[in-house]
Amino acid sequence: MIKDRLRAWLSKSGGRAEPPGHRAPPPAPDNRRAVRPRPLDQEPGGHSTSQPKHSHGLAQFVSSVRDQSGLSILDLGEISQPNVTFITSLGHRLYSVDFLRTLDSVTTDEDPPGGPSQRNRMEAFLEQCLGFDPQSLDGALVWDVLPFLSRPLLLATVDRLCDILRPGAHLLALFPTDEKATMLPVYSYRIVKADMVHLAHRGWRQPVEFFNNRAIERLFARFGSVKFFLTRDNLREVIVRR
Repeated sequence: MIKDRLRAWLSKSGGRAEPPGHRAPPPAPDNRRAVRPRPLDQEPGGHSTSQPKHSHGLAQFVSSVRDQSGLSILDLGEISQPNVTFITSLGHRLYSVDFLRTLDSVTTDEDPPGGPSQRNRMEAFLEQCLGFDPQSLDGALVWDVLPFLSRPLLLATVDRLCDILRPGAHLLALFPTDEKATMLPVYSYRIVKADMVHLAHRGWRQPVEFFNNRAIERLFARFGSVKFFLTRDNLREVIVRR
């Protein structure tokens, strides 16, 4: 009965329930399916602004996977053909999940915070986006999604990422540094080369909370190490090692 209700809810939200025992790497809903490479000028989305960003964090992430092959990498930003092309050129497989857009498609204000229905939706959402087997992924490009998550979902997401990443895997996350901002730009991160991305503006979003270095270390307490990179913009780059 519970499984029937979960499948019905997922079908309304645009997802689908995976059959038992078949989780990772899953056949993947459409928002998690890698696409064949195509030229940059055919990139979908119609973003109006794009700016280059030199990224020491990305450089270290790439160096952690460059000398291996056949790895499974997770990208939680908007599905981006440049990222597919770059990661597959290294000999790896990329799973793309538009985490924030999927979250918006299943979010409702009908249930009280922490209520049973809300918890069920959170579990279903995490299964839809992060439904991989334990220790089955070799890296994760989380980008800037974490500051926009409610505290319960944030903690559950970080725990799930820790569970599905293999020991020694690296995670790249970005955190805003402007603590006075009430609205923050949301970007699509398109990898240009090992140490550079283009930030394509997707819109604006209200952050749930801000994180200083100590708060970030506490957030990733289950992981092995956290490394910070100084930047000249308003984004703090963090590499976390499982």
